Amino acid sequence: MTKNYVPRIKNEFQKVVSKSLTSEFNYKNPMQVPRIQKIVLSRGVGAAVADKKLVDQAVDELTLISGQKAVATISKKDVASFKLRKGMPIGAKVTLRRHKMFEFLDRLITIALPRVRDFQGIKPGGFDGRGNYTLGITEQIIFPEIDIDKVNKISGMDITFVTSASTDNEAKSLLSLIGLPFKKK
Repeated sequence: MTKNYVPRIKNEFQKVVSKSLTSEFNYKNPMQVPRIQKIVLSRGVGAAVADKKLVDQAVDELTLISGQKAVATISKKDVASFKLRKGMPIGAKVTLRRHKMFEFLDRLITIALPRVRDFQGIKPGGFDGRGNYTLGITEQIIFPEIDIDKVNKISGMDITFVTSASTDNEAKSLLSLIGLPFKKK
């Protein structure tokens, strides 16, 4: 990437979204305008207790999707009913910030979400009360980086948008203006 490169969504945020949010919520200072701080892609692999290779595949797929190296997540405690020991790898995650975050968001909105079967928008119920939004994807094959022939098992993932918004209403306005297609009620 060249030094003066600015991702399309970041450029749109600076020119359009920031002004719209300022007029909608009457911010006095430009630093009050909420921003997306990071995007976290996470994936649990329940069958990893029996087969350790599944976690490696999940890490590889998240690395392909995000363009950044994913890491395996490990269990924090023992759960006898799941045959799970503390310290066993049970999933994968990757945290995106800055340019890679905006590039991923652009690919998610313009390429991946339209490939979902019978897509009518994302559910607006994924807010946590503090201005963060979590979106569940049921199939990883909606991303064009994933070769469907090399996929052993179709599985989903969670995508969490961490914002600096103080309320869910502000966060929903931010994400809507950026381009996330929420379902209409």
